[in-house]
Amino acid sequence: MISLVALMCAAVVLLSEYSSNQTVAALCADRDVLVDDSASAEVLFARACFLLSHQRIEEAQVLSEILAQRGDTEVFPSLFFNLGNARLRQAFGLITNEDLSGAIPFVNLAKRDFRRVLELEPNNWNAKYNLDVAMRLVRDYPLGQENEGGTLPASKQLWPDMPGIPEGLP
Repeated sequence: MISLVALMCAAVVLLSEYSSNQTVAALCADRDVLVDDSASAEVLFARACFLLSHQRIEEAQVLSEILAQRGDTEVFPSLFFNLGNARLRQAFGLITNEDLSGAIPFVNLAKRDFRRVLELEPNNWNAKYNLDVAMRLVRDYPLGQENEGGTLPASKQLWPDMPGIPEGLP
């Protein structure tokens, strides 16, 4: 009797793994497959990668939050790295179209994602490199640098957040 129950449990596990593998394979083949929020971390990661490849960053962000609430940290570094790269690509597109002020929020979000990767994997060289690229685009100023009057430091008043074509007369 016990062996029959164990056999049934093993069959259920194999069937669910087969279904998960089929879903991941479909997403890798660039077919849009909806997944349930209760799916495995690997399935949610594959869905997020599919969404990111189709520039649907907000939907992929929702999946990362679902994984964070569940505590599935095995795919976090890769997911945040991919999110950061997608946001950096968005920023580069805006920079190419000379929309420098529109690119700043995307660069800042990309920096946040790369920092999250480095919190989980401090030796991730790719995340370090991409964070360095993002930090060269938009500088970070140390907190607490405001003067007593509540104004920004002189360096912040003189220079824009993103280097670009200077405005005004030479």
